[in-house]
Amino acid sequence: MIELNPLSQPPNQADLLLTHEAIQPFIHRTPVMTNASLDRMSGCKLLFKCENFQKIGAFKMRGAASAALRLSAAERERGLATHSSGNHAQAVAMAAKKLGVPAYIVMPHDAPKVKIAAVEGYGAQISYCVNTPKDRQEALDKVVEKTGAAFIHPFDDYGVIAGQATAAMELIEDTPGIVLDLILAPVGGGGLMAGTALASRYFSVQAEAWGAEPHNVDDAARSLVQGSVQINETNETVADGLRTNLGEKTFDIIYKRVPRILIVDEDEIVAAMRLIWERMKIIVEPSCAVPFAAVLRYPELFAGKNVGIILTGGNVDVVGLPF
Repeated sequence: MIELNPLSQPPNQADLLLTHEAIQPFIHRTPVMTNASLDRMSGCKLLFKCENFQKIGAFKMRGAASAALRLSAAERERGLATHSSGNHAQAVAMAAKKLGVPAYIVMPHDAPKVKIAAVEGYGAQISYCVNTPKDRQEALDKVVEKTGAAFIHPFDDYGVIAGQATAAMELIEDTPGIVLDLILAPVGGGGLMAGTALASRYFSVQAEAWGAEPHNVDDAARSLVQGSVQINETNETVADGLRTNLGEKTFDIIYKRVPRILIVDEDEIVAAMRLIWERMKIIVEPSCAVPFAAVLRYPELFAGKNVGIILTGGNVDVVGLPF
């Protein structure tokens, strides 16, 4: 097992390369898929990095593994802890299982049942809370005080950001005959978006990293305009993985490296999710359909371009589909 040094500043190119090597035992190298029908519909060349096929069904495995490997042996021995509505919870639980240490997860009562079941299946101990940032943090503080476990932040951690960057690194490496113009990622807490921006800077010939988020939780777009972290007044969106506000670390990177964050409506997210299911025959969560929804909403921005899209996860409750 390769152990990584803690990061006190945004990861550089060497950090990202070492991170990618270190997390190999924890991740799959997910495929890049295309679809001629969706290309015609959108007027551009789309290349989907399918993290719905990742271990635990989402890209979050990358960041959790990266952060866990930056802890000392003594820190890891006391266990890993986090708060999450689902995918990061699963990732920390699986990372702990692979490392042979306990996992303590705080989840909101209204987290998707499929994600709660998965966290339980990885052997983690779950504590439940009300779904607000304040309640999540208070519940987590109690768990950490009781257990001494190391907190792995869902997104606002340079180690997590370095891990999430590896998805875009693979996308760039696995499309050698295509010069990507844009790489799109959905924005929640910003860990994936920040990592994608860094990967685009260090490993792509010319690709810009753009974000996409639901109108109901558009804090990232407003943050870019205001130049400081903005807070959502509601978390009402079908894209349950994007309800979180940006963190300070993720905002700093995104503000410097991401020129655009596009906004889409709820019905557009559901329609994009359904199109991916119908045309590509793969299962995706509402959150990861958001960038494709942005391509369909703003065709003039993408016409004739080569566009990479990170499909972030496939942990959806098929009993309660939004379409």
